[in-house]
Amino acid sequence: MKIAVIWSSPNTDGLTAAAKNKFMAGLQYTGAEIDEIHLNKLQIEHCKACGNGWGSCAQKGQCWIKDDFEVTYQKLVDVDGIVLISAVYWHDITECMKAFLDRLRRCETAHNHFLSGKRCFLVACAGGTGLGAIECLHNMEETLRHMGMRAYDRIPVIRYNKEYILPALETAGEVYAKRIVSGFDMQY
Repeated sequence: MKIAVIWSSPNTDGLTAAAKNKFMAGLQYTGAEIDEIHLNKLQIEHCKACGNGWGSCAQKGQCWIKDDFEVTYQKLVDVDGIVLISAVYWHDITECMKAFLDRLRRCETAHNHFLSGKRCFLVACAGGTGLGAIECLHNMEETLRHMGMRAYDRIPVIRYNKEYILPALETAGEVYAKRIVSGFDMQY
């Protein structure tokens, strides 16, 4: 079983990194093969909305921009599960995560559908007031829904709940990996 953990935060020693580490620790209990993808370390450009808004992504299911997008996209196609963990900026995902998901959505919804039906786990980490974490999770799930993907669970991590949510993320990682192997009973 292979799981991609995609995360985005420029702070490699902050709340988002701690959440990622706890979730990955839980995945490791199951022996899952983990592909950690730190979007801040990659070169992924924003969508240029070429061809009157629908360029090669709609026609061929691939983007013409030459950067780390295609390789990262293929990694998601090849895994059994996908975990998205983002810091929260202005009640939304990070700009790195947004750039990646915007281009992914264009290729997936218009042409490919390679990721349709994949079960994902969503984590939003807000270090400020925490008010944006739920809205961020909602935005992440809406993006997944456009691609036919499903959120298995959504966890807000804020500075006020981190003492009990971070340990829970370790358990969540383990349970998520086990459910990928045994199947999911959720319907929606």
